[in-house]
Amino acid sequence: MHAIIVNRYGGPETLELAETDDPKVGPDSVLVRVKAAGVNPVDWKIVAGYLDPIMNVHFPLVPGWDVAGVVEAVGLDVPEFSVGDEVFGYVRKDEVQHGTYAELVAAPVRTLARKPASLSWQQAAGVPLAGLTAWQSLARVGVGEGDTVLVHAAAGGVGSFAVQIAVAKGARVIGTAGEHNHDFLRSLGAEPVTYGDGLADRVRKLAPEGVDAAVDYVGGDAVAVSEQLLKDRSRLASIVDAAVTERGGHHVWVRPDSADLAELGRLADAGKLGVHVEHALPLAEAAEAFRLSMSGRTRGKIVLEVG
Repeated sequence: MHAIIVNRYGGPETLELAETDDPKVGPDSVLVRVKAAGVNPVDWKIVAGYLDPIMNVHFPLVPGWDVAGVVEAVGLDVPEFSVGDEVFGYVRKDEVQHGTYAELVAAPVRTLARKPASLSWQQAAGVPLAGLTAWQSLARVGVGEGDTVLVHAAAGGVGSFAVQIAVAKGARVIGTAGEHNHDFLRSLGAEPVTYGDGLADRVRKLAPEGVDAAVDYVGGDAVAVSEQLLKDRSRLASIVDAAVTERGGHHVWVRPDSADLAELGRLADAGKLGVHVEHALPLAEAAEAFRLSMSGRTRGKIVLEVG
């Protein structure tokens, strides 16, 4: 099969399109013919070596954790799926080597769910990691009907999902973003505020009594600002600042979860979760996809078109 291969830690220049062996399929896995693969910041961070202290990374490495495709073969004990099923998933395994920037990927069934019928392959590939991160962080702080929730970096890949999920749960959403993204946030159902100095005051103009929950997808001073606005500081989650736990909040590292993926799929098919794909590039242009992601200026998602 063709895949993007990395032989050493480094930047986008280390990525090359190459021929490699088809993956073996374990007893509780399926072989997925990849239609599209989502690109996330963690992908280039792995290639740069940033996750080496916490995960075993093996070379040659195929990057990527997000996938949408068709089941081509099933393992010895897989009642959940059949050949021909359309699936999407967050294919993070315990060790990093055989990723989704490839024509084929072996995916444990715990990482997959059935692809939402309403989404294109590119849109479906953009959901898993970012959508699960949003879903699980909002669940951690108990966002529900009647809550006012502050979403930091609301126009990004994770933030745009969090806005829609919170709205679907009946919450009022205030989202931070640059002014050029304010109309985009309004289209998702959020009330936009500009990030930067004076953010707490701007939020208080919209919510004089403060907010019920806050989720941080950007870092910086987001945790500190949120603490000024929260009625209950335990209802604060960050995917960036691990020190939030020392302040009574929650640090979220997304995990594969078929049931959560299925919930995201149901929201999508109900018309409550859209996926904005900002860039869709061919597999051979994975290095450019990395550069776009590293710029930090992408609205929504970047995906690679494979099949």
